[in-house]
Amino acid sequence: MSSELDDLAGAVRSVIERRWSPEALRTVITGDQGHDRGLWSVLCEQVGVAALAVPEEQDGLGAGVRALQVVAAELGRHLVPSPFLGSAVLATTVLAYTRETALLAALASGERTAALAFAGRTFDERPVTASGGRLSGTTGLVLDGDLADDLLVIAGGGLYLVTGSDVERRHTPSMDPTRRFAEVTFDDTPARLLLDDASPALARGLDVGCAVLAGEQAGAAGQALATTVEYTGSRVQFGRPIGSFQALKHRMADLFVLVESARSAAAAAGEALDDPQAGARTRELAVAAAKVFCSEAFSTVAAEMIQLHGGIGITWEHDAHLYFKRAHSSSQLFGDPAHHLARRELTHS
Repeated sequence: MSSELDDLAGAVRSVIERRWSPEALRTVITGDQGHDRGLWSVLCEQVGVAALAVPEEQDGLGAGVRALQVVAAELGRHLVPSPFLGSAVLATTVLAYTRETALLAALASGERTAALAFAGRTFDERPVTASGGRLSGTTGLVLDGDLADDLLVIAGGGLYLVTGSDVERRHTPSMDPTRRFAEVTFDDTPARLLLDDASPALARGLDVGCAVLAGEQAGAAGQALATTVEYTGSRVQFGRPIGSFQALKHRMADLFVLVESARSAAAAAGEALDDPQAGARTRELAVAAAKVFCSEAFSTVAAEMIQLHGGIGITWEHDAHLYFKRAHSSSQLFGDPAHHLARRELTHS
């Protein structure tokens, strides 16, 4: 990692350490705000996390996918709910293909947030239709869709802009309380066409979203492992810490390899997307591999976290179940591992 990325990670980590806690996490997931607005404002104003994906020519930082992954990893370590993935990464990447400079500036400052309503569970579903500048239909699993100020909507192959207050939005609770989804209904809703053909923007946005999600998964898996190692070093059984038993040492060594491999896979995807010389097949293969490997690695580490914590690992008061739920919900987000394995096989053939 370069010194610039190290500095970025340190800045995000410093803000989180000052303003975040397990108590804050539970306040957010049991409330209706979706995220800590104060924390998000500080991250935007002091670190500039919402401006990273905005190109320099559109008055952003143009920092690249690796920088986005670094931020995601730090947020993932503590399961921080935020508009980062949905607005600052996915929606902003897609919007950068348009001439919406004013909205991009508002997103970059953190003044506004946006959500991308692109499909249901898979990439090729497009349940919303467009006619005469108006949208009709219902789409689910819109990341932060009930909270965003603006909605970017894929309909009829085009990209439309809709003000969030103009549509019916319903929060849909999922297994993972740290990630917020919504069902959005369009009923002859007025919309402004931004792109006639949204395919290139959507493809890029989803690839960047998958790569950044992989970085988040790797960061969360690393923290889950660190918490588990710390616990097994203090939990005494038969007169010695359980972490000193050879069988548990082997299990945690295997988990360490998984975490480090996940970090490498995520970084490889970010570097491929940032490399202007990389071919489309190279980028798609790297993204698919990262999404599959990081999903499976995080799920494995989270499951072992619960097992190695014993009885306390299945209580509501401990964070282990939240990592487990985030691992499984993240594995389905933007396409499950089977979907990306199919992409990889098609790309590789």
